[in-house]
Amino acid sequence: MQKKILLVDDESDILELIKYNLEKEDFEVQLAFNGRDAITVAKDFRPDLIILDVMMPEMDGVETCIELRKIDQLKNVLIAFLTARGEDYSQIAGFEAGADDYITKPIKPRVLVSRVKALLRRTERVESVEEESSILSIDEERYVAIREGKEIILPKKEFELLKLLLSKPGKVFTRDNIFSAVWGNDAVVGERTIDVHIRKLREKIGDSFISTVKGVGYKLVLDK
Repeated sequence: MQKKILLVDDESDILELIKYNLEKEDFEVQLAFNGRDAITVAKDFRPDLIILDVMMPEMDGVETCIELRKIDQLKNVLIAFLTARGEDYSQIAGFEAGADDYITKPIKPRVLVSRVKALLRRTERVESVEEESSILSIDEERYVAIREGKEIILPKKEFELLKLLLSKPGKVFTRDNIFSAVWGNDAVVGERTIDVHIRKLREKIGDSFISTVKGVGYKLVLDK
């Protein structure tokens, strides 16, 4: 099935260049030139991936991402920020808003296409996971966690992080393990990215489920 990509940027020349290269690879592409239009287009287009510029007038990329994640049918769509800014705080703000990846401009078209394909492959490699515990489990089809019968909706990266930890309760996953499994070796993310996602996950499922092993990583604790 042809994958659908929504490109959002206020610079039309950049959009047209990216669109041309993605369509050559048989992606279906639509464009939006600001955040408000992106939300409208995304509702009808239902893209598999949204590539979203951070610096836009009226509604910037972070604000747009937050609003997209509030829409039920778009809460699990892949969102990658495209920006010339490389500071850690920009990445953290993006990931806190629910972004899945961060692509820094300028980037060669062929490299961008490769990144897009890698992002989409990661979603295709996700396998079904059975419930590991009646206390805490996941429903992969709906991207929700279930704690003692109560459903908790999670953004995609937080869900994948919980899925990884839940795959082997008690096992300590190093930061490198987590980066590789959740973001992929091709992703470029800030040092605090994992910490941000762990904190937000704890806020939703409860602090006691995730234990920090100082200097090593994190583990899931179910034997409470």
